[in-house]
Order: sequence, then structure tokens, then C-alpha cells
Amino acid sequence: MRSGFMTRTSQKYYLLPSEPEPYRTCKSKRFITKVVFMSAVDRPRFDQDENCIFDGKIGIFPFTKEEPVVRTSKNRAKGYVELKPIENINKVVVKQCMIKKILLAIKVKWPQDNIEHIIIQQDNARPHINGDDLEFMEAAKSDGFKITLANQPANSPDLNINDLGFFIIIQGLQHEKAPKTICELVDAVIEAYEEVEPSTLNCVWLSLQNYMTNVLKNGGNNNSYALYYSL
Repeated sequence: MRSGFMTRTSQKYYLLPSEPEPYRTCKSKRFITKVVFMSAVDRPRFDQDENCIFDGKIGIFPFTKEEPVVRTSKNRAKGYVELKPIENINKVVVKQCMIKKILLAIKVKWPQDNIEHIIIQQDNARPHINGDDLEFMEAAKSDGFKITLANQPANSPDLNINDLGFFIIIQGLQHEKAPKTICELVDAVIEAYEEVEPSTLNCVWLSLQNYMTNVLKNGGNNNSYALYYSL
């Protein structure tokens, strides 16, 4: 899970001599609007002619809710349904996303030639569910699939494909769109997710593979200096 921010408190730009510096405003620099997303990706697959047969993108899902506006204002009328971020993301919210969105997307998009055993790796965030959750296990074993959960090694964010590089790519594309509302932010993140080329995602997976190889060479040590030195 990662957050998509409406803007940044500081940002570097490369401008032409005659190009004006971009200027954006927000209500508070201490409380910048953000939406948390859950992303699921697999390694892309290509045929012998390097044609992509599976782009590896399962989906990216925002934690948002729809609420009617209580009072009429100059921007919207009372009763208008407004999209808002879910602030309290707990195990219940995450489990519903895993069962109703992640698992469903996997079953729709996964190549049907290999559904015997699929492992979903998640980080060790507290809201994430346990692998022995009965409701999840029941949904994960339906429709001929066998899907299980596994946690990444502790204190090793670079062993997570999203943390290693995929989210950075999405954030770079998302900030180019300069969203001003929650709806625009959600659309910008989803569009950025879809814009990532399968070849780019595959390069991130190759980086992960190289990183895991060096973890083994260092006896399982997660010392960043030792790992990057060996790279």
C-alpha cells in the first residue's frame, strides 16, 4: 500500500530559460490531501518474438468512499455525492479489498495456463491480514485457483516489487498531471499505472531478482551498503 499525494511540499523542476516556474497552492502544507492505494503486479510475460502476452498489471485500487455533502456551498449542492479518502485503513478494510478486488482481478487477468499455486506477497504493515484468515482462504481457493499469502522479510523494503521501483515510476507520471481534486488524483494514479510499459515493469522485476541474488550472497544480510556494493 502506498499514498498518492495531491502535491508535494518541495519539488525540483528542470525549466527552459524563458519558462516560468510552476506554482501550486494547497490549504495546508502540514495536511496535504492524500489517498492510499493498494497495487498488485506480477512479472510480465513475452513470447519468443518479444510480444507481450501478459502485462503483469493486476490492478491498483484506491481506498476511498462516497459521502453525500451535508451543506450547500458555492461549489456543490446539499446531497451531492463526494469522493473522500478512507482515513482509518484497518484489517477489515484491507480484507475487503483483498477479497473483492485483488482476488477477483487475479482470477480475471491471470494466465489460465498456471493457476495451481499463486503467492501474494505483502509487506508487514499492521492492517494487512494473516495468511490463515478463513474468509480469505475460502475465497482464494475457489474457481480452481490456489492462492496463498506470504509476508516479505522484515526490514527489507527492497524485496517488495512496488517499493523497489514501481511506485516511484507511477508517482513520477502522476505528478505530471497536477490533479486538483480527489477524483482527479485517483484518475491520475490509475492512468499512470496503466501507462507503465510492460518492459519497464519487467526491468523492475529483474532488479528485484538481482537484489535477491545478492541477499543470498551476503548470507541473508539486509545491510544496504553491503548489498549495493556487491551489485
